[in-house]
Amino acid sequence: MNNHPLAGVYAAALTPLNDDGTPDLELTPAYLAFLAQRGCHGALLLGTTGEGPSFAPEERRAILEAATEVRREFPEFRLMAGTGTPSLTETMDLNRAAFDLGYDAVVVLPPYYFRNASEDGLFAWYSEVIAQSVPGDRLLLGYHIPAVSGVGLSVSLLERLSAAYPNRFGGLKDSSGDLAHAKTLAATLKNKLVLVGNDKLLGPALAGGASGGITALANLEAPDLRAIWEAHLAGEDTAALQAVLDRKRAVMDTHPPATAFLKAILHETHGFPRWPLRAPLRAFSAEETRAARTAWEAAVRE
Repeated sequence: MNNHPLAGVYAAALTPLNDDGTPDLELTPAYLAFLAQRGCHGALLLGTTGEGPSFAPEERRAILEAATEVRREFPEFRLMAGTGTPSLTETMDLNRAAFDLGYDAVVVLPPYYFRNASEDGLFAWYSEVIAQSVPGDRLLLGYHIPAVSGVGLSVSLLERLSAAYPNRFGGLKDSSGDLAHAKTLAATLKNKLVLVGNDKLLGPALAGGASGGITALANLEAPDLRAIWEAHLAGEDTAALQAVLDRKRAVMDTHPPATAFLKAILHETHGFPRWPLRAPLRAFSAEETRAARTAWEAAVRE
């Protein structure tokens, strides 16, 4: 594992919402403080788990600003912003807003509407984004989640961006769910962040040279993820710890979508409000919540 200053365990943060579906800006810092207290090095705001593409630019800016309040209590808590949109201009504007607020990095999806864009086209798009909206002391990470975005980030594209922007291109969040791919990225992108997006890969990916993870289950089980991180740093075998986490992740995977599951279980087990979701996603019904909680509690007891 490389010792990048932003390596670590991150939550793919949820977005707290009011009953009318508007962002709950008042509760956002308290929720992030909960993540910090439980062992997260930081959080990614407005990624997939955070329903990022469902919010207008002005809503995203308000959420990003509210989140910075967590640093009053946890000044070292790292903040990353999910900013990628199909619009070049909108993506750059969101990057500038995030960096003006002091965010450490932005995590940028490719322009996902154009699924047949060439590698040269994607390189040109990311090049313009980096050149015009990423300061020299901050980082842009790519976001590789082809099953959702429909547009993958090839290893050769990432190598080109790393060579062209060695100080501003920081690596990527790899949500492919492919351990071999994560290991290839870690071996290829020297001194860059490779953060896996699946809890099941954290221990094996760290052993393979990855830098950490940005995961959904960190919302509930940050202590488990942090224990794997610390064990790896100590040179200990993480297999037993990973097996416990895998069992819990399996429950979430069998009660999709993940955002609905996490919001329901956070309410049931940690007393957060029963946050709704933005359409087209829907919160769990009472019956779905009962089934998810029963399965979750069984996994936690094992």
